[in-house]
Amino acid sequence: MSKDAQFYIIPTPIGNLKDITLRAIEVLKSVDIIACEDSRVTQKLLNHFEIKTKTISYHKFNEKERVNLFLELLKEGKTIALVSDAGTPLICDPGAILIEELIKNNIKITSLAGASAITTFLSQVPKGGEEFAFVGFLPKTEGQIFAILQKFAHTNTVFYESPNRLLKTLQYIKKFNPSAKVAVGRELTKMFEEIVVDEVQNVIEYYKKNTLKGEIVAMVYKKENTEFSQTDLLKKINLLKQKKFGSKEISTILATLYDINKNDVYKSLI
Repeated sequence: MSKDAQFYIIPTPIGNLKDITLRAIEVLKSVDIIACEDSRVTQKLLNHFEIKTKTISYHKFNEKERVNLFLELLKEGKTIALVSDAGTPLICDPGAILIEELIKNNIKITSLAGASAITTFLSQVPKGGEEFAFVGFLPKTEGQIFAILQKFAHTNTVFYESPNRLLKTLQYIKKFNPSAKVAVGRELTKMFEEIVVDEVQNVIEYYKKNTLKGEIVAMVYKKENTEFSQTDLLKKINLLKQKKFGSKEISTILATLYDINKNDVYKSLI
């Protein structure tokens, strides 16, 4: 492997082209090849910043077959940058297979900081804590969505959704928990950027009356257990301690019996 072999992961703007970093422009101009999801999308960005670097398509349908090509180019000492259509590559975008092979072949990988729809969204909505679960695009069936909502019932759950599916997804969320609170962000960083935070029924009614366009990031707020106070929790913990149960056992027992977040029980234990 040539000592000059270098692979870059480059975030690109999620809407506003001014959000690209100076370093990203510099690297995209300096590498030998840019691997991109859709060359037509990427070319618009490259043209805007007068970047002449050659592009090669790399998407979920040719991901495996491109791996050997990129490895050969890197062995020749070429430098390659990976971009997605928007945002940070490998976050719900192809690249995992390639990165795994690059690591196996001891190829240096450098990831640049930059745009991400997830952090852009989360930085402008109230969360009531830092913990969240990102689940990518939700599955399409009711049962699969319910399974995810149940799994992360006590964690803020962030997901991507398409505008033509959002209302149906919100209906599933309402069916799972009629009192659920949600946040929806769309057209982030663009002229018509919008963030809506409300009970799920109100958000459904809002989007029945307003046009849905653009990429969407949304969050289902964690379920708060209002019927089980901190005092009740501590009483149960002390009772189980007297019975000689360990911390992990206590966390599991109380989380199972009272539908409490296991982490919340553990924090009270310590």
